Amino acid sequence: MARMLATDRQMGPAGEGGLPWLCTNTRPMKSSTSMERKEKTTHTQPVGPTLQYRVHNHLLYYLFLGSAELGHEVFYITFLPCIHWNLDPFLCRRLVNMWMVVMYIGQVMKDMLKMPRPLSPPVVKLEQRVIAEYGMPSTHAMAATAISFTFLLSAAPRFQIQFEVGLLVAVVLSTLVGLSRIYTGMHSVLDVICGALISAALMVVTYPVWDAFDRLQLESPLSPVIAVLVPLFLCYNYPKLDHYSTTRGDTTIILGTGAGCSVGYWVNHQLGKTFEPQGGFPVPLPALAPQAVLFGCGRFLLGVAILLGTRQVMKTLSLLALCSSYKVSFHDLKARQQKEIEVPYKFATYISVGLVNTILVNNIFVALGLL
Repeated sequence: MARMLATDRQMGPAGEGGLPWLCTNTRPMKSSTSMERKEKTTHTQPVGPTLQYRVHNHLLYYLFLGSAELGHEVFYITFLPCIHWNLDPFLCRRLVNMWMVVMYIGQVMKDMLKMPRPLSPPVVKLEQRVIAEYGMPSTHAMAATAISFTFLLSAAPRFQIQFEVGLLVAVVLSTLVGLSRIYTGMHSVLDVICGALISAALMVVTYPVWDAFDRLQLESPLSPVIAVLVPLFLCYNYPKLDHYSTTRGDTTIILGTGAGCSVGYWVNHQLGKTFEPQGGFPVPLPALAPQAVLFGCGRFLLGVAILLGTRQVMKTLSLLALCSSYKVSFHDLKARQQKEIEVPYKFATYISVGLVNTILVNNIFVALGLL
């Protein structure tokens, strides 16, 4: 696999011969406006020349860039709610719970181990947003492994599915995400392997208590209080670094979303409106009739629009309130990176997204006749 990957991409200092890394058959290089990427200096990397790369195998290029998106916010804010709206809220709850656990542990391990990402050159980093983060372990690999296999293990007793097919899909998806992190230059092979193994170990350890935790989460009167206070405490006590990194903010987003979902599922259970499939399990998968597909697409588009609107409104309101309180400019990006502002505004924003997703959206679907 390493030999195959090493034949897809070529990079090098502008105007010089490229260093061989992920390269294949030569094709004319695209214009610099569309293909050139500049490497930014971080705390772990020396100042280097402007780098450019050219893509020779567009199939692998777009395959791995697309696979890398499976670990970003755009995927989580669409895939997880879609499972809730169109399949089974129970599965979404399980996925969110495991997602919170593996991502928090993975992010904290990164900032405690402080192992750098691969140097550039010789690799090209295709993502700039998280370039200041440390590398070990790959949280993309952790999340992909946890979500794929948690979904399989949780869906098998509830739906009539072929376990072997589900296992194959889980292996393929988690492998694609792991390989995408190597391809994009963001992680070493060791980072990816360790991430997948850590996630698998966490699943093995927690699997025996999944059902017990589910009952506690839905039935305990203390559940909503714990669901908010524990994640908030973890966000405020996140490990300190000597530089700004996106890990604390991303962790706050994940824990805030999970807290909102947890409270929302508790409320739904108390109201007796869980929107979960009824009948003896395992039940057949929903039929893909034209009307069902049309309604499913309608729920997805309307639901995502509601969540994005909630995110924007709450982000703006919370930032305005916090910036006014601390007497800093709303547009001061460095002020937003301070813990006193970043943690509360992101937590408030995404706990609202979680609450709206679990409580409000399905009731809107019912009112509109979409559910």
